[in-house]
Amino acid sequence: MKIKHLIMFFVAISIAQIGMSQTSSTSVVEDFKPSSVNQPGKQYPQVNSEGRVRVQISAPEAKLVQLDIGAVKYNLVKDEKGVWTGESAPQDEGFHYYQLNIDGASVPDPGSLYYYGASRWGSGIEIPAKDQDFYALKDVPHGQVREVSYFSKINNAMRHCFVYTPADYDKDPKKRYPVLYLQHGGGENEYGWASQGRANFIMDNLIAEGKAKPFIIVMDNGTWTRPEGARPPQGERPAGQWPPKGWADVFMKTLLEEIIPMTDANFRTLADPQHRAMAGLSMGGMQTRVITLANPDKFSYMGMFSGGSISMEDLQESPGFKGKMKLVFISFGSRELENRRQGFGGDPKANTEALKQAGMNAHFYVSPLTAHEWQSWRRGLYQFAPLLFK
Repeated sequence: MKIKHLIMFFVAISIAQIGMSQTSSTSVVEDFKPSSVNQPGKQYPQVNSEGRVRVQISAPEAKLVQLDIGAVKYNLVKDEKGVWTGESAPQDEGFHYYQLNIDGASVPDPGSLYYYGASRWGSGIEIPAKDQDFYALKDVPHGQVREVSYFSKINNAMRHCFVYTPADYDKDPKKRYPVLYLQHGGGENEYGWASQGRANFIMDNLIAEGKAKPFIIVMDNGTWTRPEGARPPQGERPAGQWPPKGWADVFMKTLLEEIIPMTDANFRTLADPQHRAMAGLSMGGMQTRVITLANPDKFSYMGMFSGGSISMEDLQESPGFKGKMKLVFISFGSRELENRRQGFGGDPKANTEALKQAGMNAHFYVSPLTAHEWQSWRRGLYQFAPLLFK
């Protein structure tokens, strides 16, 4: 009997795995519409009211085609013309990276716009969100996202960044603005916040509604190279301190000695610590933590989105941070806190509450029903920006 039950158990597991890899068409709501971030004229990928993603691609010679999204692969079905079609399980609201897997080769979907994430240019899709109005493209005054290329002596290389200027920037040549230095996450680059993050639209809408002061945003590339052999086997935590000591030093030097001076020289900034902020998501939040703790005389506002928190021990090790930092903002997606998959350096909510008790202006925000993903970070910026430069 025990053997029979064991066999039945493994049969049940197999059926569940099949269900994960390929959804049943009878359970899918057939109200799919083309994604809002498709290439012009492309009908696929599509999204339905459940948040499922449906893709379609012609590959007559392929033996197996899958949709790879949310760390799950879904098998597609081929018709008599060699066109493969299939859909995912419901996804969280907001932006998601995805790719197609054709006979073992991972490739972008030719129907979607491309985004840089997971250390590659690939496909992305928007699952309509109930609160998407705050980052929607609306009929309000719009700022500009300017592209800046420059040579870095520190890195001995050409570098590239984007600079957001508010809608009224060119109207009054004498007006000067505060600056937020806003960093992307690991496996992403300087394109992320203005593309996937829609930071410029978030700011345009907040400013138009009178909820945030106009300020400049600088989005540069904070990518760092892991030491040789530093990456542990998948699923394992690195031994010893991680990230390794000094991991943010090169970008910190680049930011302080090149990016900030360049911004102050070429844009009408209020070039003092009282009008300078830094924030970032995931890796960028970790960089923000390291850089602002080490340089409390350079910034007065800081924000970390899914990138850890500031502890009382940090205050003890960074004299001047408590007295000079006007705002500490910490945010996470609710699913991150539930799963605790990130190394937070202690309980981020408890750490933030301790800062409040110590007399700091500290805020803690949780994005509902999102994980380590762009919707969490968009919402984080939306909550953070109105608190700046007050």
